[in-house]
Amino acid sequence: MKKLLLIPALLAGSLLLADQKKYEISPMIGYDFAEGNFDIDGNGYPVGGIEVQFNSADSKISPEFSLLYSQGVDYTTGSSKPTEDTKIVRGTFNGVYTYGNIGKVTPFAKAGFGVEVVTNDTDSVDDGFFLDTGVGAKVAFTENLALKLEAIYMAKLAPQNPGTFDSNLITMVGLTFAFGAQEQKVAPEPVVEEEAVVVVAVVEPEPEAAPVVAPVVAPVVVAVVVEEKDDDKDGIFNSQDSCPDTVEGAKVDEQGCNVDDDADGILNSADICPNTVPGEAVNSDGCPKTIPLNITFENNSDKIKSESNANIQEYADFLNKYPNYSAIIIGYTDSRGSESYNQRLSEKRAKSVVAELVKRGVNEKQLSAIGKGEADPIADNATAEGRAKNRRIEATLTRD
Repeated sequence: MKKLLLIPALLAGSLLLADQKKYEISPMIGYDFAEGNFDIDGNGYPVGGIEVQFNSADSKISPEFSLLYSQGVDYTTGSSKPTEDTKIVRGTFNGVYTYGNIGKVTPFAKAGFGVEVVTNDTDSVDDGFFLDTGVGAKVAFTENLALKLEAIYMAKLAPQNPGTFDSNLITMVGLTFAFGAQEQKVAPEPVVEEEAVVVVAVVEPEPEAAPVVAPVVAPVVVAVVVEEKDDDKDGIFNSQDSCPDTVEGAKVDEQGCNVDDDADGILNSADICPNTVPGEAVNSDGCPKTIPLNITFENNSDKIKSESNANIQEYADFLNKYPNYSAIIIGYTDSRGSESYNQRLSEKRAKSVVAELVKRGVNEKQLSAIGKGEADPIADNATAEGRAKNRRIEATLTRD
C-alpha cells in the first residue's frame, strides 16, 4: 500500500509574500500643541523634520528614525516678556505597526522613545528624554509616493516636578517616498513521502510434518516520484521543451517553441509582418493598416539623414517582395511654424521618401505621397518630446 502525503496541501503553488517597499523617507511639517505650564507663547509652534522607515517582509513592525526641528520658539521665563529664537531638536526611535490597506489608505500606529534638546532652557523647558505614541495613515498616489498624515503624543519627564510628565501633541503632514523592492518569500516545495510495508507470510506444513511458521520479509520497494516541471508555463514539460524561455501565454508547437512571435494571431509561417505592435489589428497576412517609418530629416528640410537608410531599405525590401501591396506615404510635422509652411514641408518629405523607395527598386505604381502638416498629432505639441513624436512619416498599406 502506498500513500502520498502532500505537505502542506501543496499551498496552491508558490506563495509570494511582501508587497511593501524596503525603505520609506518622509519629509514632514506640522504644529506642536504644548502643555500650558511650559509658558510657551501661544502654547504652540511649527515643527518640521524627516522620518526614515525600514520595512521587512519578516515583520509587521518596522523600525523608524525621525528628526524633528523647531526654530524661533517663544516662551516666558516668569515675566510677561517672551524669550525668542529658542530652538528645539528631537530625535526619536519608534516601532511602526502597519495595518491592512483600506483601498488606497494604509493606517498605522507607532510607539517609542526619544530625546529633546532645547536652547535657552528654563525651569519649565529643558533637555530630557520622552516617550511617544502616535497614529496616522498613508494615502497612496502611486506605487512609490503617498500622502502621510499623523498625530504624535509625547510625554517628557518634567524637570520642574519630578515624577510627573510634560505633554506635547504634534500633528504633521508630509509626503512618503518609498523605494527598494522587497525580497520575495517563496513557500517550500511540496514534500512527497513513501510508506513501505513489510509483509509476514505464514506457510502451512504438510499434515504429517510438524507445524512450521516461517516469517518472510517482502522486499522493500522504493518508489521514486518525479515531478515534471514546466518553467515557462507553455504546456510542454521542461524535459521535452526545446524553447524553455517562451513568454507565458504564447502559442507554441509540440517542441515548446513560439509559433506566433508577435502575438497577433497569425502563425509565424504565414506572418509576413512578424514585428507588429502587440494588440494592433492586422489582416490575414499579419500586417497592420498603418506602419510608422522611423525616418529623420535635416532641420527644416526634406533631405533624409543617412541614419535612416537601413529603415528605408527594409521597407523597400518588403514592397519588392510583396508587389500585391501598395503604400501611401504620409508626412506630418509638429505645430511650430505657420500652417501653410508645415503643410508644404510634410508633402516634400513624403515625396522624398517615395523617391528613395523607387531608387531602391520599388515600382512607383505601388507608391503615392501626401502631406498632412500639423494635423492628427499623436502627442502633446506643448512639450519637446511630444513635438518629436508628431514629426513623423507613416505608411498606409493596401493589399491589392
